[in-house]
Amino acid sequence: MTSFSATALPELLSFLDVQVEPSIVMDADYRIVAANRAYAREFGQGQSVSGRHCYEVSHHFTVPCDQAGESCPLRMSLENGQIQRVLHLHHTPRGEEHVDVETTPIRDCDGRVGYFVETLRVVKQASSRPATEGLVGRSTAFNRMLALAMRVAPTNASVLLLGETGTGKELVAQLLHEAGRNANGPFVVVDCAGLTESLFESELFGYEKGAFTGAAHRKIGLVESASGGTLFLDEVGDIPLPLQVKLLRLLETGTYRRVGSIETLRSDFRLVCATHRDIRDMVDREAFRRDLYHRIGVFPIHVPSLAERREDIPLLADSFLRRVAGGRNLRFSQEAIQKLQNGDYSGNIRELRNLIERAIILADGDEIALAHVATETSAAEPLPPQPDSTRTTSFVVVEPMALDDLEQRYLAWVLANFDGDRKSLAASLKVGTRTLYRKLRSAG
Repeated sequence: MTSFSATALPELLSFLDVQVEPSIVMDADYRIVAANRAYAREFGQGQSVSGRHCYEVSHHFTVPCDQAGESCPLRMSLENGQIQRVLHLHHTPRGEEHVDVETTPIRDCDGRVGYFVETLRVVKQASSRPATEGLVGRSTAFNRMLALAMRVAPTNASVLLLGETGTGKELVAQLLHEAGRNANGPFVVVDCAGLTESLFESELFGYEKGAFTGAAHRKIGLVESASGGTLFLDEVGDIPLPLQVKLLRLLETGTYRRVGSIETLRSDFRLVCATHRDIRDMVDREAFRRDLYHRIGVFPIHVPSLAERREDIPLLADSFLRRVAGGRNLRFSQEAIQKLQNGDYSGNIRELRNLIERAIILADGDEIALAHVATETSAAEPLPPQPDSTRTTSFVVVEPMALDDLEQRYLAWVLANFDGDRKSLAASLKVGTRTLYRKLRSAG
């Protein structure tokens, strides 16, 4: 470090201080040399960070990140001399937040790395704590997905979101829009699964007055509406083959014509697509055009299922409680949280939200208990018939017993409570009449 120019460091610090983004300068021993005003305002918590280790401030660790199981951009930058970028959960005055960290090595006059500049950008579109809106998570799978999304968001690359139904692909698409260059433009969603061939062109490209029966006025298409913003094609894998060539032409030329018009129009938009299908298998089976797949899949991102991020379930559950409870001061019992975390969710996050919304309705007090989140109980089950004064309308077994004994007790209950004849009773029990008589004789 001694060969570093005596004037270079002050000049570097002076340059950083006018930067909008929070930045710090560190030496190779992880010690913060200085921080700019933006960093002090965003992360300083009113205290000076100069002389402290970066891992102590950012993670409250006692050892460097790479020794605590985290990726360390400073260590990687020191080893290869290149800029390194990672996504970390960083301590802030507001609590832990997702932070995009970029570390740049600074060389001295002899070409040796003397210091490192670390620039930090808080990911405002995702939360590591319970939140009333947006993406929520802190698991490894979630952070991996978020890191890819934040890396591609500032570019113009087409993004293909891959994942099961209900994983939150539209929220990821919205993050890409809000963190991208077109954030001030519109975010237009197209549900491709609901577009028939006859509606495809008119919905996407619009139409002129009189273009077909019922076209009483000009209609602006969704592609035109998305100009200057982001066009999100949800369930793009459901587009029939004949329509795929029309979409490909739009994406390759950026031009289109309204139905019934000869005027060529241009739309400039950021493209994000999503599908729950195995689209690469569809390409191999020639169910999806290979050229269109390569056009939309420049940067694929896997959106993890709930099974891949089970550690996020308590966080998601608390978030949905805030979003749906309507001002009620509710909490989960430990048993209820355990039940939710061990559940199987074929519908992923959407199914979890529905389950919690139902539990909120069932809970009368201020605690959501195990019984309220029991997925085996169906809200659609019919109510039991009301008892009258002469019949017992329920059959209750309070302890395990032999199946033969259980059958005999059940037959006795049925005979006492069934109004029809034996033939009708056999039909109700889904057995033959002779089978019923045999069982009745056996039961005495």
